[in-house]
Amino acid sequence: MRKELLMTLNTHTPDVERWLSAHGWSPGRDIGERADELVSLRVRGAAEQGSPLTPSAAAVRVIRSYGGLELPYPGGEPKMTLMMDPTIGFRGDARQIAELAEQLGSELFPVAFETYENGVWLVDGTGRFFYLHHTGGYFLGQNEFEAFANALSGDTLADAEDYFV
Repeated sequence: MRKELLMTLNTHTPDVERWLSAHGWSPGRDIGERADELVSLRVRGAAEQGSPLTPSAAAVRVIRSYGGLELPYPGGEPKMTLMMDPTIGFRGDARQIAELAEQLGSELFPVAFETYENGVWLVDGTGRFFYLHHTGGYFLGQNEFEAFANALSGDTLADAEDYFV
């Protein structure tokens, strides 16, 4: 996907942690009530779209820890940013999120938006990360560090259908 732009990032967790830390994250970070506000806004927005979404504890944990961060991709243009905000999406995304969740047999909730590809990052109830893109759904990783590393590596992502029930 973006391999040519990301050759300088080693995908080992320490490098991902350095990348996150350089953009405002630290272990134990918690945006507190702001996370609750963001979740409530997204829940209301999804309901208005006619496709209710329910946040899992895992999704709320991710929003509390990373919410509000703007994470530019290394070597990318300024527009290549992962916005850690569950309220950013695209028209009709709640329906598509609900459909993907049904196919996976697990609730999904948005936690971020990628500005370059205009895709939504999602977390299921077990903490797995998925990516909703106009070309379909993809698996990002078993947890946030694996998801960050896989997305930044530029490697081809696994199809979400490999995880369908």
